[in-house]
Parts: sequence; structure tokens; C-alpha cells
Amino acid sequence: MMTRILTGAGLIALLSFAVSMGGWVFAVLFMISLCLCIYEVFRAMKNAGNRPVEWPVWMCVCISIPAFIIYKQSYMVLLLMGCACVLTCGNVLFRKEPSLYDLMFSCLPLFSVLLPGMCMLSFQQYENRLMQTYFILLSFGIPLMGDTMALFVGRKWGKRPFCPRVSPNKTVEGALGGLAGSVVFALVLHLIYAMFTEMPPIWHAAVVGLIGGILGQIGDLFASLEKRHCGIKDFSHIFPGHGGMMDRLDSVFFATLVVYLYSLMYSASLAGV
Repeated sequence: MMTRILTGAGLIALLSFAVSMGGWVFAVLFMISLCLCIYEVFRAMKNAGNRPVEWPVWMCVCISIPAFIIYKQSYMVLLLMGCACVLTCGNVLFRKEPSLYDLMFSCLPLFSVLLPGMCMLSFQQYENRLMQTYFILLSFGIPLMGDTMALFVGRKWGKRPFCPRVSPNKTVEGALGGLAGSVVFALVLHLIYAMFTEMPPIWHAAVVGLIGGILGQIGDLFASLEKRHCGIKDFSHIFPGHGGMMDRLDSVFFATLVVYLYSLMYSASLAGV
């Protein structure tokens, strides 16, 4: 447990540094994290005997970054992802032994890693620096606080299994504690930012915290299902007590989609749409 706590503290310090610096520092560090996640997913799939097609995904990653920076439009990423899916489909279909599993596993990182990753980077488009950091911290804090609370509540009071066929150690009590932690984090963050800038109604934070917490737990279970399929406990071992980069960001990716949609609605309300 102590190793897990110390590693977690180091990761929080690194995240705090990246968010405080913002700009290209945050973008570079986060893109490195994305690439590590994609690498870990592909390696796990190959070790499980699957034959994913990797090069269309890596091509999409390499092109999407400058395209997103130049055009600052999310549809560019969706267009590139569509092209990567078509290339992947063609590559798998013309194999001697085409497999639907190989096709699905080849496209999986596009939707579970790259798409939410680009959503995270899109928060830097806000001219208001405070709102940049607000949405980024929401995306990280909601699922990570949920993970932390679920761990402690589950260990102390957990009795009823939550999703035993996917993750036997998770409990209903832990899941509820995690949701409570996600909501509380969103509310506290809202109150802190309200002292420095005009914020939307506080109930927005409660709703985003709740939905983001739910999707964060779904993302965690989804990653557990991937690992169960591959017969592994963690995607890698680069973080002692925490596993790999994908083990740390699986819930963050899913929660980011909720925060991104909320940020679009927030921007539309400011524009009077």
C-alpha cells in the first residue's frame, strides 16, 4: 500500500506540474502518455495471440497532432480516425486468414485512447486560462478521486460484488463511495474556481461529477475486461503499485468525453447559441 501511495503522490505532482505549465509542456507530456497507452494496448493484444494492424493507428496519431494544432477542429481527428479504420479494414480483409477480432482490436485504441485524448487537448483552445485548467482538472480529478474513494471504501466496507465476472475485487459499496468522491471533487473544484472567475451554476458540477464518475467506472471495467481477455493483471509495470500508463488513464479517458461534451455546451451558452 505504501508503494502505491508514494507512486500516486509522484504522479499527482507530475500532473500538477503539467497542468500548471499548460501549453506545449502539457501537450507534449500528455501525447507521450497517449502513445504509451496505445503501445501497451497493442502489446497486450499481441501477447494474447491476436494480430492487430498497428500502422494505421500510429499514422493517425502522427497526423492528428499537427492537424489538430493547425486547424483546431475536432472533425479533423474524426476524419483521420475514419481513414485509419478503412485502412485497417482493408489490411485485415486481404489477409490469408482474416479475423473480425483482429479488426476490432486494431481499431480499439482509436476510440478508447486517441479520441478522448484529443478531447483532452482541445481544452487548451480556451483563451481563459482558468477554464483550461478547470476542464483538465475535472477530466482527471473526477475519475481519479472516484478510484481512490472506491479503493478505500471498498476495502473497509465492501461486501457485495459489483461486477464479479469482470473485476472480482470491486464492490457495490466501493462503487458508491467512488461516485460520492467524484461528485465531491467536482463540487469543491467548482467552489475554488468560483472565487477567481465567473462560473456556471454549481449544480452543473454535481451533474458532471456524477455522470463523469459513472463513465470513469465503466472505463475502469472496460480496461479490466481487456486485461482479462489478454490474461494479464496490468498493462505494464512502469508505475510501482499502479501498473502501466493505461492502468492509470483508463477511467480518465471515459470521463474526459463527458467533460468535453459539457465544455461544448458551456461554450455554446457563452456564445448565446
